[in-house]
Amino acid sequence: MSRIAPRPAARTTRDLDVPAATRTRSPGWRDPRLWIGVVLVTASVVAGARILSSADDMTPVWAASSDLVTGQTLTADDLRATHVRFGDSADHDRYLAVGDDLPAALTLTRPLAAGELVPAGALGEASDDDTVSLSIAVATEHVPTDLARGSRVDVWVIDDRITGSRGSRPAAELVLDDIAVLDAPLVSDTFASATTRQLVLAVPQSDEEQLGLVLAASGDNRVRVVGRG
Repeated sequence: MSRIAPRPAARTTRDLDVPAATRTRSPGWRDPRLWIGVVLVTASVVAGARILSSADDMTPVWAASSDLVTGQTLTADDLRATHVRFGDSADHDRYLAVGDDLPAALTLTRPLAAGELVPAGALGEASDDDTVSLSIAVATEHVPTDLARGSRVDVWVIDDRITGSRGSRPAAELVLDDIAVLDAPLVSDTFASATTRQLVLAVPQSDEEQLGLVLAASGDNRVRVVGRG
């Protein structure tokens, strides 16, 4: 007679090696990770506030868009807005702010380089006692290709009546020395402007007696313009 083996007793939960359940807890105020997070957030807020404050300190003022010469009357094309931070309000008042009304007189009393801020003290009424404007047409091959408003030039005249030292070659005479170019329009597509270049020169009144000589030589294609760099 066979005997039935007894069934092993079932193991209870108490007998199993089950780890105890743990609950996640929010970090307390003593947790260093909490304070590190607070410091990082505070630093980012302070840095952002400083950046915004610095941006508010930038003031838009007018600057010269190109080289400008004494006696030139400014137009919108001669000015460009630029943002500057002034350390002193007195420095701000020295220049033309973009938001302010421009003065009626926009004639320069001194030259300005490209990018230079436009001082309010550099503007005044046009002076007729210092210079006169001379407009001449010169053959394009007798004008430097890089000539522009604000350039300084010498004006020479070829005199066919005077013979130089080299045979019968005509001599050249310097009639205007270190003259400012008020305007030098670029050559367009028209036939007339393709062969000549118009120049507007600021001639000192002390050289006014030379104007007739330059105008006569311009009509005879005897003017040579030399740039001074």
